[in-house]
Amino acid sequence: AITLGLLASAAIPLSRLGGEFMPPLYEGELLYMPTTLPGVSTAEAREILATTNRLVMTVPEVEQAFGKAGRADTATDPAPLSMIETWIRLRPREDWRPGLTPEALIDELNARVSLPGLVNSWGYPIKIRMDMISTGVRTPVSVKITGDDLEIIDRVAADIARAVEGVDGARSAFADRTMGGRYLEITPDRRELARQNVNLGAVQAVINAAMGGRPVSESVQGRERYAISVRYDRAFRNHPAAIGALLVNTRDGAQIPLSELADIAFADGPPMIRSENARLTGWVFVDVAGRDIASFVADAREVVAREVALPAGYAIAWSGQFEQMIEARERLSLAIPAAVLIVFVLLMLHFGRVDRTLIIMASLPFALIGGLWALWLAGYDMSVATAVGFIALGGIVVETAVVMVLYLDQQVREHPPETREELFTAVMTGAVMRLRPKLMTVLTIFAGLAPVFLTDGLGADVMRRIALPMVGGMVSALVLTLFVVPVIYFLWENLRLRLNTVGAPALSDPETET
Repeated sequence: AITLGLLASAAIPLSRLGGEFMPPLYEGELLYMPTTLPGVSTAEAREILATTNRLVMTVPEVEQAFGKAGRADTATDPAPLSMIETWIRLRPREDWRPGLTPEALIDELNARVSLPGLVNSWGYPIKIRMDMISTGVRTPVSVKITGDDLEIIDRVAADIARAVEGVDGARSAFADRTMGGRYLEITPDRRELARQNVNLGAVQAVINAAMGGRPVSESVQGRERYAISVRYDRAFRNHPAAIGALLVNTRDGAQIPLSELADIAFADGPPMIRSENARLTGWVFVDVAGRDIASFVADAREVVAREVALPAGYAIAWSGQFEQMIEARERLSLAIPAAVLIVFVLLMLHFGRVDRTLIIMASLPFALIGGLWALWLAGYDMSVATAVGFIALGGIVVETAVVMVLYLDQQVREHPPETREELFTAVMTGAVMRLRPKLMTVLTIFAGLAPVFLTDGLGADVMRRIALPMVGGMVSALVLTLFVVPVIYFLWENLRLRLNTVGAPALSDPETET
């Protein structure tokens, strides 16, 4: 009854554990990625970047902050001007204020740079880059909206962002605007061009030279070539009125302002067009803090389904680390049963008997009890790292259970029991002989994993989630294997002794075991 109660108690931590793909790995640096509305000018983006850098540097744990606005000269980084990236180099952990954790530091930095018009997103550089490469998303969770009309996608994305912001654990939610970009449109008036006897090519040449620049020479620097272009100064092209004052030469030598030959005005449009599977796509980026991703997405899905009306022909999908977590679960759902099956087959090949194999495999659930309770008490979530720890734990527990059964078989074989009391004495003797090796195994595991919990170096966050299930599982396996395996062995052999099974050997063949 006690054993069954302990097994049932594992349902408590199992029902309360959250889920994530991989735990955050502290890298010694932070990546701050604020997003502003599309249409921001280059000068304004530069000012925002300088302001956030100054605010970040006011935190004593920050050693250096340097950022980028806009895209680099590469096709692999299609970042709009509205997305800013700031790398924050931190001082060594021993120089931090006492008791300060990376999570608390991120919360403090987020409060410092909470500026109007900015939606903040925080993470670690390598992890965010890997997430962007694999999923195209820089935040832990995102919502992808697909459809045929960018305006409808933009409206749905804004509704989803407002709904998700109210979910517990959402630090920020930003709908990446598919509309809202500001474009300067210069539309030549063909009737006026004909009346003024102006060639359309002349108008286009003036616009090209004034706004984009005209190549006039080339700079040769070793094997590199750089074009030298000339264009109007910013004061003559930073406003529609200034652009309208540009002069266009007519065929007879007169000069006419551009405003008389074309309509000049700003117009709204998509700042960047994204597509996936031949459908237009919009994104909602959600930064999650203080909560596991699995439960957050479950609550967010309910809120979105209740508050957001999705038009016909449009679909939403949850992506980011949540998508990776689902894929990892699907693979582990196949890998873990396959590993258990392989262990079962190997045990069958060794013992050649189903009863011994089942007795050994029965020790696996008892190891899970301590591992699950340890994770829940430590506040960790289920992830790929913890799954690796449980797999390693299962291998160790099976090994110790095999040795226990071998000791029991040896005692019963050397002293064949004829009564229940003799069988009990043989089982107790074999279990006592296994006590010292079992304690040595557990103590060796504890000593080998202790440095993981006593140090705070890079990678300790992930290693602790791998090691903790092994430590907690070995505690429960130590107690339960020493009692449960001998008890099950005794009950089974006692039943065989009473039934006096004819033609079936009571024990394994010594030559086979050798």
